[in-house]
Amino acid sequence: MLGDNLPSPSQVVSLYRSRNITKLRLFNPEDDVLSSLKNSGIAVILGTYNQDLPRLAADPSFAASWVGTHVAPYASSVSFRAICAGNEVIPGNLSSTVLPASRNLEAALSAAGFSIPVTTAISTQVLATSYPPSAGSFSTDASSVMAPLVAFLAARAAPPLVNVYPYFAYVADPADVDLGYALFGSGRVVIQDVGLGYTNLFDAMVDSVHAAVEKAGSKGVRLVVSETGWPSGGGGPAATVDNARAYNNRLVKHVKEGTPSRPGEEVEVYLFAMFNENLKPEGTERNFGLYNPDMTEVYHVDFNS
Repeated sequence: MLGDNLPSPSQVVSLYRSRNITKLRLFNPEDDVLSSLKNSGIAVILGTYNQDLPRLAADPSFAASWVGTHVAPYASSVSFRAICAGNEVIPGNLSSTVLPASRNLEAALSAAGFSIPVTTAISTQVLATSYPPSAGSFSTDASSVMAPLVAFLAARAAPPLVNVYPYFAYVADPADVDLGYALFGSGRVVIQDVGLGYTNLFDAMVDSVHAAVEKAGSKGVRLVVSETGWPSGGGGPAATVDNARAYNNRLVKHVKEGTPSRPGEEVEVYLFAMFNENLKPEGTERNFGLYNPDMTEVYHVDFNS
């Protein structure tokens, strides 16, 4: 939503419905968007502002007010998939606020009569090791927060959200990361890991987080990929319409298969992003959208495949 030329929320909801998109992620509590989602049949992961985490963690009454303002007025007609306590704040100065904020939000939701899971979104920067996938482990900075947080989520069967970007992994190391492997186009096993064969980087990144979660003491936790995508422009390496089209279409077809460590366990994935956003920093950041602000396609993604 970081654009000054985007369509109205009601137009966007109509666009979602026309494409049979049944879930979305809303990074911040935008009440005009939530109003437009009423009776739409579209489920939403609703995020908090990162800057609200300290107060949500310290003040149960603020968590109750947050739920009363952003959830209660809509809960009868909007399906809330989850509440997301912050985005990519682990590791960092706000790390220690995530779990207490989640507990206070959960208590506020329960007191209001709502059974909605509370979680948070992490990036793969929480990992100290990601290669091979079975060696995935949390960094020293992240592990003290992630271990109790994952235990909290596992006890409630709430999904940890993870943002997974093969594009940035490719850009960071193009000499060692094959572009076809990053684009689901290798057609062969590139990494052999304890009997599991990896043909694409997305699966390897997701399974490295699975491994880290298990090492932190929680087995069988199902991850939700809360962001992934590929830029279609902006001057970055391999940031082209053809590559973005290939990545997202192949992803949509692939995720129903699960990953090598979780075969047949369909991965719930949210594509980033719906629109190109002209208020983002110049470059690839402005060009992750599937749609232009006038709602024409940047390229086609077959959501029925």
